[in-house]
Amino acid sequence: MKTLKNAYREIYDFNNLYRAHLLARRGKRGKSEVAGFELALGSNLAALQEELRTKSYRPGPYRQFVIREPKKRLILSLPYRDRVVQHSLCDNVLAPLCDGKLIYDNCASRRGKGTHFGLRRLSAFMRRHYHRYGLEGWFLKGDISAYFYSINHALLKARLYKYIADPDLTRLLDLIIDSTNDPALLDAVRQPAEKHHFPVMQPGRGLPIGNMTSQWFAVFYLDQLDRFIKEELKIKAYIRYMDDFVLLHPDRPYLKNVLAQIEAFLKEQLDLELNPKSQLFPLKNGVDFLGFHSYLGETGQVIRKLRRASKSRIKRKVSKFNRLYADGSVDLPPVRSSLFSWLGHAGHGHTYHLRKNILQRLRLQRARP
Repeated sequence: MKTLKNAYREIYDFNNLYRAHLLARRGKRGKSEVAGFELALGSNLAALQEELRTKSYRPGPYRQFVIREPKKRLILSLPYRDRVVQHSLCDNVLAPLCDGKLIYDNCASRRGKGTHFGLRRLSAFMRRHYHRYGLEGWFLKGDISAYFYSINHALLKARLYKYIADPDLTRLLDLIIDSTNDPALLDAVRQPAEKHHFPVMQPGRGLPIGNMTSQWFAVFYLDQLDRFIKEELKIKAYIRYMDDFVLLHPDRPYLKNVLAQIEAFLKEQLDLELNPKSQLFPLKNGVDFLGFHSYLGETGQVIRKLRRASKSRIKRKVSKFNRLYADGSVDLPPVRSSLFSWLGHAGHGHTYHLRKNILQRLRLQRARP
């Protein structure tokens, strides 16, 4: 990966900031914050450009809230103008910087990849395994304990800044990475963290779930683990999506030893720990990964079924749509958009009857006055 020089100016290029705004507003044009920014779009972008050019830019205060789907998380959200800056930073600097470094089977947040790419790669590894070993084999399914809350700022910077020779860029990245060190913010998030049993964020550790930059930092931080597994342990059938990863191998004792080596590597090199749920599964039982349960049939075909939690979630969502549409709280376009998105995702598995059932459950009728 090449060392970046003079990349900082790409972030505040006016055309890049405008494109970043167009991306940041997607799906949010109805929100007052976005509408207010657009009322004086030219002057707002010009002000951002000047702050970045003169190095007077500082990220605004975080707003915190809890989401419950697909699982409960504490989200820290920056003001809209800061999200525009982050889009420009990610699209023009971090994405091209990191993407060339990452292994092929690291599939989160990257253009042309994602969950469906990861599912296809898993299926390819499973079919290849079947042709060599049949149904005898094992999965190692792992994930990192409290990953986003645990990323070590100093280690992240040391790794990332090896490829950056632009002091203005590293100064901006310092501002963003260290933004969670603010004692007032740490105090503010401690109460909801304890209430909802989230890990408590500590100074010098953790990235806000909600920042676009956090996605790229998190994808990049585990690249050392990817290379350890692929290049030193020589595991070919390995895929990672953010902090979830899967390995496939015919020999259980070998994979058990690999698990121990991964645990030691994470602790010594990245200051992280594996989730205790990380364990080995027989290939014949299949594996839960990226929202599907994938397993091999007797003839080597890969079968994908949606996980039970995913089925329950979409059924609850359809019931909610029916209720909200009936009382006039929601119109047809957002319902259609959400449902078509789910149908497209579910269509990557063997889910014909489930999709048919979900469509039958959707009964959009306005309540009579």
